[in-house]
Amino acid sequence: MLRRVRTDGKNRAPLKTQKDLSPQQKQVWLKAMSAMELKNYPYAIQLVQGILQSLPDFLDGRKLARKAAFEKAKTAKKSFFSLGGLGGGTSKASGLLKKGDVAGALVALEEILAEDPGSIQANNMLREAALKWDPPMNELALYAFETILEGNPKDKEQLNRYASFCMERNETGQPRDPARAVEIYDRILAIAPNELAAIKGSKDAAAARSVSQGGWEVADSYRDLIKNKDEAVSLEQAGRVVKSEEMIDNQIAELSAAVQAEPGSIDKSRRVAELYEQKGDLDQSLEWYRYVLGLTAGADPTIARKISDLQLRQINEAYKAREDYLAAAPDDPEAPRYRQEMEELAKQRAEFVLSEARERVDRNPTDLLAHFDLAIALMDAGLHQEAIGHLQRARSNPSVRLKAMSKLGQCYVSRSMNDLAAKTFADAIAEIPAMDAVKKDLLYNLGVVYENMEKKAEALECFKQIYEVDYGYRDVASKVESSYSQG
Repeated sequence: MLRRVRTDGKNRAPLKTQKDLSPQQKQVWLKAMSAMELKNYPYAIQLVQGILQSLPDFLDGRKLARKAAFEKAKTAKKSFFSLGGLGGGTSKASGLLKKGDVAGALVALEEILAEDPGSIQANNMLREAALKWDPPMNELALYAFETILEGNPKDKEQLNRYASFCMERNETGQPRDPARAVEIYDRILAIAPNELAAIKGSKDAAAARSVSQGGWEVADSYRDLIKNKDEAVSLEQAGRVVKSEEMIDNQIAELSAAVQAEPGSIDKSRRVAELYEQKGDLDQSLEWYRYVLGLTAGADPTIARKISDLQLRQINEAYKAREDYLAAAPDDPEAPRYRQEMEELAKQRAEFVLSEARERVDRNPTDLLAHFDLAIALMDAGLHQEAIGHLQRARSNPSVRLKAMSKLGQCYVSRSMNDLAAKTFADAIAEIPAMDAVKKDLLYNLGVVYENMEKKAEALECFKQIYEVDYGYRDVASKVESSYSQG
């Protein structure tokens, strides 16, 4: 028998997102995210708690606070998880729930979870409070289970409770979240493949998921609904371009297990590194890319470049986190320290880029693009004399020839070799038929060199060529027009 079932999710609360934050809350949220990047976890938690007091259904805020609490616990080398939580706090939260003060209970629970984010008791109470909210915060209730499992993902008891919770009927009579239940049962069966209750639960959840997604339910055909389910879920997750964090974690767990069984697999190990990079966990991604580089005995230049790129990205993200923080709170007491750290990071970035560029040239002296990159890094470091030789080689590469000649001319200028600079700029200009941005830049630089050489007529001719096509380019208008008034 076939029957059509519709689910529209009207029973769920529309959780608030960053778009719902007021301008003042957005500023606080930016500071919280920046504090997280700066590993100032207590401050990040404090800021988020302030937002949650007026916006209890801001789930992203609770997630950030929880992540900060876990990281803080790691730093303090304390155990994340306990069976109880902070006794006095949970009693207070429990009392508030019994009185019907859900908002007060949520505030009290955040204080507990800031110190003990994996507390089973506190997270269970959070789930209870979420479901008592009007309308119920279903996603927050589900997230409470995820938090419990954060530190012990193979806890079968909690996994079974989570799956059962997902299969509980809501106000419409439909399971709360059958698709998630399927994923949870998959995790249970990965631990205990022969557990009959999980097998049956997986079948029921797969059938309910098919119905909730708008499919036709075949009452006596559960086997058809779940045929090759595990393989289908895995392939579906692997094939999606945009993955949720949960899907990425599932793929990482699956591939990591495969690598343990086949430690020499370059493809699988590289895929794990890519997934961690997609997730934004650069530390783990780097570890895996280094492992892959070891498997190739350092022979894969693309992996070596990827490692270099990720290391530079870490420095850039650390710099931007401080920059964003100072933009949001320029008068914060920590501001002087962050400004100094930005200076140190800028110096570290320049040194890193230069070191990596040198290594690339050392590894492959015939790579002209590597010579060009090294020259740019040398110029940024103020080492113009050393850059000259690399730019002279790089101009033999057609893809960077004009850029190399422009930079080479600048190096000559820095060494007061104006005649060589003028010839280099002029040679490059002669190779560009159209008046594009590159040619205008070269003409301007050549004009400045002629000015330094006191060749006013030649300098004016350069500026006039630009003036004829782009009146607003730099200060060419004043240079050209002033020459007529002087005459």
